[in-house]
Amino acid sequence: MATETSESETAATAVTAALAGEAARQTYETADEVLALYRPVMRALAAAAGPTTEVVLHNLDGADVDLGHTIMAIENGHVTGRSVGGPSTSLGLDVLKDRRADHDAYGYTGYTSDGRELRCSSVYFHNAEGDIIASLCVNVDLSPLQQARNMLAALLPAEPAAPDAPREHIGADLVSVMDSMISEAIHEAGRPVETMSRDDKIGVLERLDQRGATQMRKSIEAIAKRLGISRVTAYNYLEEARARR
Repeated sequence: MATETSESETAATAVTAALAGEAARQTYETADEVLALYRPVMRALAAAAGPTTEVVLHNLDGADVDLGHTIMAIENGHVTGRSVGGPSTSLGLDVLKDRRADHDAYGYTGYTSDGRELRCSSVYFHNAEGDIIASLCVNVDLSPLQQARNMLAALLPAEPAAPDAPREHIGADLVSVMDSMISEAIHEAGRPVETMSRDDKIGVLERLDQRGATQMRKSIEAIAKRLGISRVTAYNYLEEARARR
């Protein structure tokens, strides 16, 4: 669905981009240092953009990051149902694959676990060695704007996503994040699970593996349940999917 850009979206994206420039010029020893510096900025941004804009800081410092508990600070957490001590999103998996890459992204689409569409921007902070140690994310809930302009939006053509735009799934816990990722992969198969062929199901596992979902705890069991296959069969399909690449 095509949506018009609200003032809160524009402001949130502009401020996040400005913060990215600042973050790129500095390095930080710890995530706590980032928190101390940017906590007031988070409060100011959330207050200025309004209650539909969530601002969240994630702790990604260390070799063994627990993606189930990364949130150090959050404003307007009701947007996604999260709080301090809550989880990362599906993008956290991509970051851990390459902690020194430039993962900054602006104005991309995200989805809550209950299906609401978000306009998101993320900035990542690095230490002196170049490793990512924290991320600041801004998520604007588009549903009030979409509801208010529902009739107009229905008349507008769909706006295709950029081919290299990141995918993000946000939930109150990692189980919700994983379930949303599985739902998307199944939807992309283009047919109900009941009518899927063996190759269709292998394709679902291949997409989820490429997006990092199979790294999540008990993911294979969850995928197997949604596809109506056994855990052993799911592992066999995953091995076959990897052999194709």
